Amino acid sequence: MSALIPSRVLAASALVSIAALAAALVAQYQFDIKPCPWCVMQRGIFLLIAVVSGLGWLLRRFTAAQVISLLLVGALGVAGLLAAGYQHEVAAKLASCDMTFADRVLTALDLEARWPFMFMVTASCSEASAYTLLGQPYEIWSGLLFTLIAMVNLMTLKRRRLNRR
Repeated sequence: MSALIPSRVLAASALVSIAALAAALVAQYQFDIKPCPWCVMQRGIFLLIAVVSGLGWLLRRFTAAQVISLLLVGALGVAGLLAAGYQHEVAAKLASCDMTFADRVLTALDLEARWPFMFMVTASCSEASAYTLLGQPYEIWSGLLFTLIAMVNLMTLKRRRLNRR
């Protein structure tokens, strides 16, 4: 396996996360796939991954910035996987997502009012579980992408082959 170059991993993580956000918005606004609180929370995590990865890439001349970015992106990927797993295993079986952790976070941050285009909840978790892509619920795809992002960033961090490319 060739060396994972931190700056390229961070750039790819940012681009993949932005693509995931774009895909979610296309699904919502072009194909009427309505997001639940856990779906929207995963959007927020993808957005955080894009921001942290982008900053790590911009500050690639500083080894400490790369290390911190790789670590944070890895942790955010794990958080996203946990959110997708919870949505699939627990929230999708609930009649309502009201007052779940995702709903409380979205309410506390007032994201629906501040940025409704991205963070407006329009479905319950049980309704959102009916939406599939290639036979799998959307949260499965999201969870796979979070896993990939976390693994690649943490593997890159582990290798510690930090250079200035």
